[in-house]
Amino acid sequence: MAAPAALTRAWRSWNGPDRLHGIDLARALAVIGMFAAHLLTIEDPVILFAPQTWIGVVDGRSSILFAVLAGVSIALVTGGRTPHGGIRLRTDRRRLAIRAVALWGIGLLLIQTTVPIYGILPAYGILFLLAIPIVRLPVAALWAVAGSVALIVPWVLPDLDALPIWNGDVGEAAFFVVGWAYPFPLWIAFVAAGIALGRTDLRSLAVQVNLLAGGLAAATVAGMAALAVDVSGAALADPLLGRVLSNEPHSGGLIEVVGSGGFAVAVLGACLLVCRTPLTWVVLPLRAVGSMPLTAYVLHVVIWAVAGLALIGDPSDLFAFRALEPFWWFVVGIVLFCTAWALLAGQGPLERALVALARRLAPVEAEPVAGRVDK
Repeated sequence: MAAPAALTRAWRSWNGPDRLHGIDLARALAVIGMFAAHLLTIEDPVILFAPQTWIGVVDGRSSILFAVLAGVSIALVTGGRTPHGGIRLRTDRRRLAIRAVALWGIGLLLIQTTVPIYGILPAYGILFLLAIPIVRLPVAALWAVAGSVALIVPWVLPDLDALPIWNGDVGEAAFFVVGWAYPFPLWIAFVAAGIALGRTDLRSLAVQVNLLAGGLAAATVAGMAALAVDVSGAALADPLLGRVLSNEPHSGGLIEVVGSGGFAVAVLGACLLVCRTPLTWVVLPLRAVGSMPLTAYVLHVVIWAVAGLALIGDPSDLFAFRALEPFWWFVVGIVLFCTAWALLAGQGPLERALVALARRLAPVEAEPVAGRVDK
């Protein structure tokens, strides 16, 4: 009887009524999109009537979707629509700090594999720390933070990139240690937006439709702005202005921030809508991946390192590894692994380890007894 009970618990952990299937689906798309960005050669720019360029939609946008969804997750574990307060909030903040340090440490370990990607986990660790002071803010204030950062930081990011701290071997090491490919002064905007989204009623049909429509509107406006910049020749006339307004992936330009941020919101809305229908069971294997995104991400880097060493003798040789056409092998293998694990054990192994670590180091404090003062 123990085995069926364990399987039932595993199933309920990621298919129970309290879980939003659409968030898991969106996470899976973010993870697989990052696989594509790492393992496929991408033609730029994306052209509507040129299918061979469509895979370019994942470049940069997948990691931004990942960051927005991280904010949604932070909101959900700190109370969802009704953020925790008092002792419970203090426990939440301590656990976020523990997870931040753990993610940062895992990211540093992945750097040692020499796999040639800009690992996002060190930046994630810093972003989780930066999220701690804002988790209790009202939704309007969270959107104000996200919008202010998104509009202001692209103007100062070129100066931050030009700082001498990034020079030499020490500077290169610092670049990877803080995950500067995803600069935290800007990317906290995506996390703040995600927290704001997680404070809304994501089960509401109206909210889901608004997310899809609003996200598409932002992405469309950004696309039109990018076209206007190209036609006007602003980037050629003023390279600095061109950088600030850039729509290029990972540029941190204003148009990229608005467009890719809108894209992330639209994807979340679309996934929530899809999972309101019976299609949620069709995409179950993808949802399994999305239920353990940290495990899937780390696994793909570790497998890459091992396979690269075994097959080409150098995991850091990006072009030689891509020549092996590993993308679909990675996708199919990781989808099968995550589905089997989810069905048999529920929560992903790394996710479970982080939860256990946070609970052990930051246990829930006892509520004070009324009328009693500790001396």
